[in-house]
Amino acid sequence: MDPLSDVLSMLTVSSTLSSRFEARGRWGFRYPRYASHIKLGCVLTGRLRMQIENTADAAADVVSMAAGDFYLLTNGQPFMACSDPPGPLQDGVQASRDHRGADGVMRFEGHGTGSETEGDEASAPMVTMATGRFTLDGEAGELLLRHLPPLIHLRASDPGTRPLAGLLDLMSWETAELRPGASIARTHLAALVLVQALRVYLANAPQPEGWLGAMADARIGQALSRMHGDIAQPWTVERLAHTAGMSRTAFAVRFKALTGSTPLEYLGGWRMTVARNALRHSDEGIARIAERIGYQSETAFSAAFKREIGESPGRFRTRARAQHPAHPPRPQAAA
Repeated sequence: MDPLSDVLSMLTVSSTLSSRFEARGRWGFRYPRYASHIKLGCVLTGRLRMQIENTADAAADVVSMAAGDFYLLTNGQPFMACSDPPGPLQDGVQASRDHRGADGVMRFEGHGTGSETEGDEASAPMVTMATGRFTLDGEAGELLLRHLPPLIHLRASDPGTRPLAGLLDLMSWETAELRPGASIARTHLAALVLVQALRVYLANAPQPEGWLGAMADARIGQALSRMHGDIAQPWTVERLAHTAGMSRTAFAVRFKALTGSTPLEYLGGWRMTVARNALRHSDEGIARIAERIGYQSETAFSAAFKREIGESPGRFRTRARAQHPAHPPRPQAAA
């Protein structure tokens, strides 16, 4: 399994697409800090501007988006979205509550739609968007999000966006009206958009940082894929360097420069991530978990787990189950 699929498969992803966002004229919304780890959206028609708050250079961080573009908001920071040209800024959460119809579509009439006063600027064109929200509850969420920029803008013209264009058509169709099976269709479609959007970002980012940059690196990425594909193997730095086609020293230096940890530190950390995920979400026996992630005995695994996590695997499982009893995710409308 490739590292990105491995990480995504371990996440508990709750995702739904909103029906639609439709706004005419000039408008502006501010959204506060949010709990979801990732928000995504695609512009179906029109143009808009987006901006993350609390940045060093506010003017430089305004992103202009056009029809066919996608965005990912990744770190929960407050942000603003507005028409182009913009209208008066107001509370986006409250506006969504006030203007969302029974069909789930938010429809907003801004300045320049017939009720403007003399001297108002010309109306901005209608903007239509489909949006989604991902709450990443899995153990691997931090690894995925740690080095993503707060706002990822994928232009329709970016290389590799052709699959996203096809998904854009599906999103437009799915959000146009309620249809049988809409909830599950939108959830799976949103997850597919997330994966493809991350692929496009990795392919086009000049130099992704951290784990994502390591995954995009031809040689280190190959070693990561082999490591993730069989974490039970007794990997050594020499063996991993061989898979990357590099000398041991060059591999170790480049791996740490990209990921911030040595190859064996990364492997040990990932094994513990897999173990925590299994303890939290499955009834798999501790001895079986130990064997599956490369420990020769349950005793050796338990000692390593307690050294890393601070408590035994059994105690961790009991505490995790008590704090987060199993229950199916409840779909929510995306803001």
